[in-house]
Parts: sequence; structure tokens; C-alpha cells
Amino acid sequence: MLFHEGLAHPPTAAAMAPLVERSLLLLLLLLSPFVASAGILELNSSSPLFGIEFPPFNTAVADPGCDGKLVAAGDERTQPASQPSPSLKLHMTRRAAEAGGTRRDSVLDSARRDAVRIETMHRKAAAARAGGGERASYSPRRALSERLVATVESGVAVGSGEYLMDVYVGTPPRRFRMIMDTGSDLNWLQCAPCLDCFEQRGPVFDPVASSSYRNVTCGDARCGLVSPPEPAPRSCRRPGEDSCPYYYWYGDQSNTTGDLALESFTVNLTSPGASRRVDGVVFGCGHRNRGLFHGAAGLLGLGRGPLSFASQLRAVYGHTFSYCLVDHGSDAASKVVFGEDPLLLAHPRLNYTAFASPAAAGDTFYYVQLKSVLVGGERLDISADAWAVSKKDGTGGAIVDSGTTLSYFAEPAYRVIRQAFVDRMSRSYPLVAGFPVLSPCYNVSGVERPEVPELALEFADGAVWDFPAENYFIRLDDDVMCLAVLGTPRSGMSIIGNFQQQNFHVVYDLKENRLGFAPRRCAEV
Repeated sequence: MLFHEGLAHPPTAAAMAPLVERSLLLLLLLLSPFVASAGILELNSSSPLFGIEFPPFNTAVADPGCDGKLVAAGDERTQPASQPSPSLKLHMTRRAAEAGGTRRDSVLDSARRDAVRIETMHRKAAAARAGGGERASYSPRRALSERLVATVESGVAVGSGEYLMDVYVGTPPRRFRMIMDTGSDLNWLQCAPCLDCFEQRGPVFDPVASSSYRNVTCGDARCGLVSPPEPAPRSCRRPGEDSCPYYYWYGDQSNTTGDLALESFTVNLTSPGASRRVDGVVFGCGHRNRGLFHGAAGLLGLGRGPLSFASQLRAVYGHTFSYCLVDHGSDAASKVVFGEDPLLLAHPRLNYTAFASPAAAGDTFYYVQLKSVLVGGERLDISADAWAVSKKDGTGGAIVDSGTTLSYFAEPAYRVIRQAFVDRMSRSYPLVAGFPVLSPCYNVSGVERPEVPELALEFADGAVWDFPAENYFIRLDDDVMCLAVLGTPRSGMSIIGNFQQQNFHVVYDLKENRLGFAPRRCAEV
């Protein structure tokens, strides 16, 4: 599945075929079951972000904001106003690829989806550089000393390999299972009347059944953040009354079309019986939706754009969010944290590297400044051009992405990395020729923990990210082990995928403009 807004021309099958053979599964983060209760976050429509402003359960913090009208009410179910509110935990669990097939079938099926995702990422970066990115950028208000922690649940039940989050939407709140993705911005649900929709588990969202639903009008500034349906431009005869139609493209003909709207999203606290309702979340009410969403009700974006769920939460939880992915074979749930995590900040091995400048203003992706790759402790001879963003078309560069499974490197860099492992691997592990998609692969029959060369990424500011072997070699069965790194075309970006991030707590600190990472037993977070 590919996450990209506003692409007019999908890639042809012929153009995609080579990349399809070289790619793998994307995982997406999602939020866990949320139980409705009394705690409510108020929305002030005068906010420049049009997002969350001030939780009534922390009256000690006063922020008049832009309009000077902000007022907070207390919540008896929380701690005293002088103390931070209890954290919120949202669970995220991996959903396996198609049930009933072999591991090799799963890899090939995932490769087809990931190929489309990567191609769309390339085209999105190029479109943003050419001026096709977000048309506005808002600065959120001062954040409160509060954090939200989410657990994303497994998507095995709906038959694909993403991460899912249960969200309660509307008034009264109804449960929907949504895909969560750092590579896109728009939050959306399939909505009634569903004129052309994919199959999902459970009913679609019905705006008529919610007393808190309201459309964003075409004259609203937020309407300018989304593309109108094609081919006709958006008409706006009555700016204060007519709805704001949108079109959001992800690739492989995956897309959503509907009305931009505001609604209440309810999440539960880790404290027993407590929850919070976030009012006025901007989302897409999709009436025509197509794509590889496999039973989910919609998508929750965590990208850099102003419409993403992460951006809309910054006014309350600050400029920081993080996740900690358990290893792929674990039954435990992974976590997503909105706000600062004190235990993570105190971690003795927490390391930071600065984010690189986005390819263009309003770009969705989180770019990092890669400098080199080390294999077996040796710095590889890779040209600096392999990590650079093209000034011509905005492609290239390197991003960190929770939605792509494996790690991908621009083809010249990948060839050097692959050869470095071939040269340094023990000859006691015979090469397995002809294995589809992944290379090199080795016969490790009877070996419980094969010894492999170390892998590390070095960034331009000197930070180094060292990985354990299980984060860059994947064991597909008892006999075969393959390098979980692939190449992308010369013009493609490099991607640090979620397989390489497992059992690291990864933090996106947008206030200090940096990415943090620390080794951690994510099942215990």
C-alpha cells in the first residue's frame, strides 16, 4: 500500500515490475480499544491549527492562545491540577499477511504492496519539490505536561500485515479499526452513504448517527490543505455552507474521496476507567474508497503535515511522539506514545540525530541525514550522492518510516552493502541461490543463532545507530536466513523500515528537530 496525496497518473505495470520483485511488506501503527468517559478536550475553532487546545483535566496551565478565550474546566477523575495527568496507552499489534499461505507466499505478496508504496513515496517527494505538497503550515500552541500512550493491535483478523489501532469515533462513540501510518497525513474513515467502498470488518461510519459530526465548509482555511476531486476543480458557491470535497491518492489506484469533516475521537487512559475525548479532529469522511486496506475502517496518519493525527495532538501533548515495536515473532503488543516518555528520556543509551530538511515545505516524510553504512565495523565506500535529495526533482534522500517493513537503499548503496555481507559472511553458511525477492540468503539448517557481520548506520552529525542481527536478517524458515535489506532505483529514496527498528524506542522530537533511538524491550514498555 502506498501513501501519497494527489497523484494523477498511477505507475504502469511494466514500470512497476522490476521494483515489485525487490520489495517487502509495510507495517502501519494503529491505536487500541478506547472506552468512552467524561474527560473531554475542548476545541477552539479560532486556533491556527484548528486542533486540540486545552484539556479540562489540567487547570494549572493557562494559555490564552491566539484569541484569548481559552478556559479550562476540571475533571474529578484525574490527578490534582498541579500534577501531570496520567498517561494514555494505545496498543499496536502486527497483523499477519494473508492467512493460509507459506512464508514465501507472504513475502511475495508483501513485496507487491511495498513496491507500490515506495514508488508513490518517490512521486510524492517529487511533487512536493515541484510545489504539489501541502499548501499551508500551522504552528501549534504551547503543549501541556501530558502524554498519551497507545497500543496498536494485531491485524491478523483482517488478513494483512499492518498495525491497527482501535479508535472510538462520534457521539455516541463507535469503535473503528484504523491503519496507522507515519508516511501519510490524512485521517479518514469509510462513510455512509458508501458509494464505492472496499470490504471492512463491521459497519462504516454513519455521520447521521453522530451528534458531534459537522462538515468543514469549502470556505474554511482547512479546506485548502486537501486536493479537490479530479478532474473538475472544487466549486465553492456558498463558502460558509457548502462542504469541502477532497481526493487523496495512495498509489496502485488506492484512494479516498469524500467530505472533509470534524468529529470527536475518544481514547482511553491507562488509569482504570478513565478516558479522554478529543473534539474537532479533522478527518475525511470517505464515500468512495479503493485500495489494499484489507478490512480496516480507514487510516490514521502520523506524517509531518498539519492534518495528521500527530500534528493535531501537538497542541496538547507537545511536539514529541514515539513508538516501540516488539519483534515480529512476539505476541506482545507494541506501543505508541504521544508526549514525552520519562523512562525513555532517562535511558542511558538514548541517542539523537538531527532531521534533515524536508524535500519541500509541508512534506509528509521524516528525512534523516545518512552519511555512511558500517558492516563488520568497516565504513563502506559509498558516494555521498547516494544519500542526497535531488535538486532537480526532489527524489532521493533518506527517511525513517514505520510503514515500510524492510530497509531500502538507493541502488548504488545497496550493491555495496549487499556485497559487503557476501564478502564477510562465514563460509560455513552456504548461499541459497534463486530465492525470490531477498538476497543474499543462506542455509543455516541446525544453527540456532548464526553469526553475522555487524550493521550500523552513521549520520552526518556523528550519531551511530547499531542494530542487533535479528533487525537486519530475517529467518524465513528453519533452514533459510536472508538479508532484510533491499535496493531501490537510482532516483529512489532510502528508507529505514520497521523491521530494522524493532525493539528500539524511536522518538520523533519535532521541537528540537531530531530523531531519537534507544534499545529497549518493547514488550515491557
